[in-house]
Order: sequence, then C-alpha cells, then structure tokens
Amino acid sequence: MFNILNQGVKHPDPGPSGSRSVTLCYVEITDETIGLLFGALADQLRALGSRVEMVVIGGSALTALGLVRRATRDVDVLAIADNGELRLAEPLPQALLAARSIVAADFGLAENWLNAGPTDLLKWGLPEGFMSRVVTSSYGTALVVHFASRLDQIHFKLFAVVDQGGGRHEADLRALSPTLGELAAAARWSITQDPSPGYRSVLVDALHALGVDDADLGD
Repeated sequence: MFNILNQGVKHPDPGPSGSRSVTLCYVEITDETIGLLFGALADQLRALGSRVEMVVIGGSALTALGLVRRATRDVDVLAIADNGELRLAEPLPQALLAARSIVAADFGLAENWLNAGPTDLLKWGLPEGFMSRVVTSSYGTALVVHFASRLDQIHFKLFAVVDQGGGRHEADLRALSPTLGELAAAARWSITQDPSPGYRSVLVDALHALGVDDADLGD
C-alpha cells in the first residue's frame, strides 16, 4: 500500500496558449514552493490531456516529506510508473517535458529543473520493498508523485556520498539520523550498484566517518 497525501492547493487554469495569467520569478524549490510547482506542472499536463506518475528522490523528496529543510535546485526523477511497472525516466515523457518548460518559464527555474539524473539506479535494482514505503501525493488527476521514504533516502544518500563525495549528500544523510543498522543495510545495497574494489574501499572509509566500524558487507 502507498501512503497517500492529497494536495488541496488550487492553481489557476492555463490559458489557451498553455500559460497562466500570473507568473512568479526566481522561485526556489523549498518546502513552501514544491507543492505549488507540482500543482502548476499538473495544470499543464491536464491542459495537454496527459497524466504522469513518477518516483522522485533526492533533496526535493526530502523537502516534500519534511525530512530536511533546505532549498534545492532541481527535482530528481528516479522512474516513471506505468501500469504498475517502473521504467527508466530517461527520456522523460514528451508531455512532461513540455509541461516542465512552461513551468520553468513561469517560475524562473532552470530548464532542467525536473530531470532524470538518478534513473540509472533503477538498472541494478532498488532497495527491497521500496515501493511499499513510498509516500504518494496526488496533484489533481494529472500528476501522481511517489516520494522515496526516509529509509530508502538513507540508501541513496550513502551511495551518493561514496560515489560523488560528501557536501550536501553527507549533510542530508546526517540530517536523517540513520541508525547503525540502517547504514549497514544501505551499505550492502549500495554495493549492488557498484561492486568494484575501489568503491568498497571508499565505502568503508565513509562508514567509519559515520560511526560504523564493523559493518557486514558480505562477500
């Protein structure tokens, strides 16, 4: 079962050209604006006669669920859900690309404010039980967003720390206050994404920095 959060925010209907009469510029993606942006995206999808269901991870998902309070630059789409199946988000559906462009222009966002950057994670498998833990928000009838749970974000953030370095990924991971057991589970999953000896070595160092000295990483 998905956890359903119904969004009650109403947005102006798009005009005949697909643009709204009121535009806001230079909007950051925060806990106060993310619902507005997804609502606007839903408006455009509805105007195009399309419906999109997607899975979102990263900073925007953390912000949407109130797990981390910070501004972020983009929305990371992990997958597109289609008839109960998850598929790679690259390329994004054409209707979603068109809606994204209109919202970017209306709100002063970068053209790729919504992107499929992390979709390769889907190729090697998500943490077991991933979809049973998502928190789902419906923005009208045209857009459904499944946000990754806290536990799964721990998995993704640990992998990002090892793969890309600390910075905001480490800050987010620490803000989630993972237990030693959660970090150990995340570490074992992350090796499925990159089983190389070099990755494992950096992973062990990262775990030590996070207070895990004896994680069982398997063979």
